[in-house]
Amino acid sequence: MEIKFQKLFKDTILPKYAHLGDAGLDLYSQENKILVPNEIYAVSLGFALEIPHGYVARILDRSGLALKEGLHCLAGVVDAGYRGEYKAIIINLGKKPYKIEKGERIAQMLIQPVEICVIKEVELLSESKRGKGGFGASGKN
Repeated sequence: MEIKFQKLFKDTILPKYAHLGDAGLDLYSQENKILVPNEIYAVSLGFALEIPHGYVARILDRSGLALKEGLHCLAGVVDAGYRGEYKAIIINLGKKPYKIEKGERIAQMLIQPVEICVIKEVELLSESKRGKGGFGASGKN
């Protein structure tokens, strides 16, 4: 599949796969920012893109930054019709400020197919073994 990317700044680093077979494209910060604990910030990525109808871009954490620094991506679903600048909405869940540097790999993006559902209202749902059990109802393991 071919995806069209548009640089919004001359020095934008376009997303790329680090290794053959990777699922996620690395996303690079277009700015410097000190993110203090519990702060939420939309980090500029410096590009727009065009993905085919029937697909979605999902912006997700980088596992190393999540584990070591407590950085977590929020609201990472971007629909195919969006043509504005992509940003990574990040919260610092760590205990210390984190310095985001321009050109740093800050998040990753997956391009995935989307199943469009037909919504059907019903009076009752069918029975299942699990039923209404949730939020830990399946046990401790």
